[in-house]
Amino acid sequence: MTTDPTNPIALTAEQLDTFHRDGVLALPSRFSPDEVAGLVAALDELMADDVPENIREKTSGVVRSSFDLHRRHPLYARLVNDPRFVIPAHQILGDDPVYAMQVKVNAKEAFTGEQWQWHYDFATHHREDGLKEPIALNMHIFLDEVTEFNGPLMFVRGSHLDGPPPTELDTTTTSYPLWTVGPSVVGPLAERGGLVCPKGPAGTMLIFGDAVVHGSPPNMSPWSRRIFSLIVNPVSNRQTTFRRPAYIHDRDFTPLVARDEPLLASV
Repeated sequence: MTTDPTNPIALTAEQLDTFHRDGVLALPSRFSPDEVAGLVAALDELMADDVPENIREKTSGVVRSSFDLHRRHPLYARLVNDPRFVIPAHQILGDDPVYAMQVKVNAKEAFTGEQWQWHYDFATHHREDGLKEPIALNMHIFLDEVTEFNGPLMFVRGSHLDGPPPTELDTTTTSYPLWTVGPSVVGPLAERGGLVCPKGPAGTMLIFGDAVVHGSPPNMSPWSRRIFSLIVNPVSNRQTTFRRPAYIHDRDFTPLVARDEPLLASV
């Protein structure tokens, strides 16, 4: 799919160049305050549930990640087919059908939110889910303002260009097992490409690739940081092993289709 300068949702040629060069792209003001408020209200209900889909932090016990949101609330079911996700995904990945591989919110509670170690998503997707190629896309919405204080994501610019680096499984640092990248790898990559730390108001959208090294520090601030994450993956690259629960990697490979109705039309 090519760029369309008349379509305000489509990525521009410059934005596509930035994504392919850096591995990450920030898009401010993609979702309105009303849309964000609706998503947050639904999230508050879902995070109050005592269910396995809500992963809790190791020390504080608050919800760190809330999974399978599109199976648990109709607003998130509509969100995964939002054209603001589907159209850019096809611009980057081509016309092959894509499915919602993972739908979650990663939250960092004020004062207690734990870190995410340096990692790249494909390490887990390949080892745990059997994905063959590092082509899945992580598509985020900031549900809170993200600043330098409340545990923002940091990316190693261009770290995807040399292919996936070596990783080690970390099962002790946090409550969520993660294939991590060590300092001896991150250091040279960061010296070469530098770090990118996207910040912005609620409603900002991020897109980043499956092989981009990233992480985030603890949230020591008085302000919470919640980020919605939709991972889309081509159906042709779907999982081949089924080690993780379906709520972490969805086993419904039905292609996403950009819907016409506004996100809040039925709310």
